[in-house]
Amino acid sequence: MGYNLTDKLVVAISSRALFDLEDENKIFEEKGLDAYYKYQLENESAPLQKGTAYRLVENLLKINNHFAPNEKQVEVIVLSKNNAATSLRITNAIHQHNLPIERSAWTSGNDISNYLKAFKVDLFLSADDEDVTHAIENGIAAAKILPTQKETTNSLGEQVRIAFDGDAVLFSEESELVYKKHGLEAFINHEKENKDNPLSHGPFAKLLHVISSLQAKFKDKQSPIRTALVTARGAPTHERVIKTLNVWGVRIDEAFFLGGSEKYEVLQAFGADIFFDDQDCHLDLSSGVVPSAKVIHRSIEECELPKP
Repeated sequence: MGYNLTDKLVVAISSRALFDLEDENKIFEEKGLDAYYKYQLENESAPLQKGTAYRLVENLLKINNHFAPNEKQVEVIVLSKNNAATSLRITNAIHQHNLPIERSAWTSGNDISNYLKAFKVDLFLSADDEDVTHAIENGIAAAKILPTQKETTNSLGEQVRIAFDGDAVLFSEESELVYKKHGLEAFINHEKENKDNPLSHGPFAKLLHVISSLQAKFKDKQSPIRTALVTARGAPTHERVIKTLNVWGVRIDEAFFLGGSEKYEVLQAFGADIFFDDQDCHLDLSSGVVPSAKVIHRSIEECELPKP
């Protein structure tokens, strides 16, 4: 019987999200594909530094230490547009860092999103806007990893800590668009009128369900994965969010309703291994203190929900 990925948390990650390949990417952008391939082959054994998502991947893989080898709950797959020849530098780096990653795919420039469902991927992380957009269009939770300060890539502990924004990330963008189009007062009235109507699923709702199912396996002891909702919503619009999570039957360990105040200090205190948001105004600050990733939406560009 083949190995089944269906009932696991499956994370696919690009090589540039896992390792610091910004200099190599600059060669590709300035000198072209042949120069990039030549450089990678010539530096096949050269070590690579940790990328923004390294800390998350390292801690996710440690969850498997709680289970028997044949009952692993987390799979990380490297999914890259590199070709097979240049993949050796990446796989060498994986071995040098002692990451237990067994699966990879190398598409030689072809669209990565075509393979996400084949690998049963729950989350895809990449440094490329187009790859992230295609993944989201294919119904996969995906985000663009942002450059970050080096010290944020060091693990603060083995417990995985994942923080989510609310609207347009865990929840649909419907309510946020009301605010964008009609203003704060209309948004507040809309949420009060719909407080008993659950919010629709956003692009990361399914991922939260998968994480909650994994957490349920640690019912009688501390879970190795912890979640937080960090949203600019405040009272009274927080009520609909709480009721929605109850209806969904999912677990959020910590929730912060900030009423429009900055998120980055809360995220730093939480010790997030990754923070998912859709707006640059929050990510510009958060990426300075914790690994951060952007959920790309074409319809939302400005900051959300100022303090009432």
